[in-house]
Amino acid sequence: MSAQRSSSSEESFRSLCRSSPWRWETLRFTITWRAPSAEGIDTPAPLKAWVRRPAALRVEAADGTLLHSTTGNETSRDALYVSATRKSWLLAPRLVTPVYDDAGLVRRRPEAAYGEVVFGDPRWSSMLDPVELAGSSPVAMAYPGANRVEVLDLAEETFAGRPVLAATVTRNASYEPAAPGRPLVGEGHTRVLIDVGTAVCVSTTALDGPSQGAGHDLHLLGVDEYLTDDYFRAAPPELSDVSRHVPWVVG
Repeated sequence: MSAQRSSSSEESFRSLCRSSPWRWETLRFTITWRAPSAEGIDTPAPLKAWVRRPAALRVEAADGTLLHSTTGNETSRDALYVSATRKSWLLAPRLVTPVYDDAGLVRRRPEAAYGEVVFGDPRWSSMLDPVELAGSSPVAMAYPGANRVEVLDLAEETFAGRPVLAATVTRNASYEPAAPGRPLVGEGHTRVLIDVGTAVCVSTTALDGPSQGAGHDLHLLGVDEYLTDDYFRAAPPELSDVSRHVPWVVG
């Protein structure tokens, strides 16, 4: 990992954290979660994942064993729409337009049907769309503690060969994790890396406290690749090879 002094502002960092829903449609990556244990930090083998917004997800173990697969279209949505709540009729983020800043990052997010796919740990959704680090819009008055997190040591770095904005952050009273009880930011100082191209939180590391060293590392392998439903089915249907001669047996 290389680093240099950042020319980006704290507000640019926060705007990047709001931008994920408009910066990618599909991702291919590996993900490793680091958790404290009696022996130190437990680091299991990485998982391989394919995501297609809004709800398609495939997850494999490191040896290729299929752990989860869904196109996101299998469940009927009748009950959702019959309930006739306001939330039922919100549009997907890609169908609404946010307020951008001069750098093309999201300054203010509109109301929309936000939410990312999850496998096991609810922080999957938080890392794919790390808006919890910034909130949907800038605070009305920049007084101490008004922002969700305080941003320190902002730097432009590279992670897994991709440019990231890195910062050490601490929670403020207004911090609210997207997954209740499972925050991206620990109780003390946490180092977070936000991928510049996708606005995904690709790494978190707790720097102090009982969870020191815990966090996650996400290595992006592909962005906006063409992924059909077959990628997200447990047993994709076998297609006929039209270039192969089909023999006709005449009895």
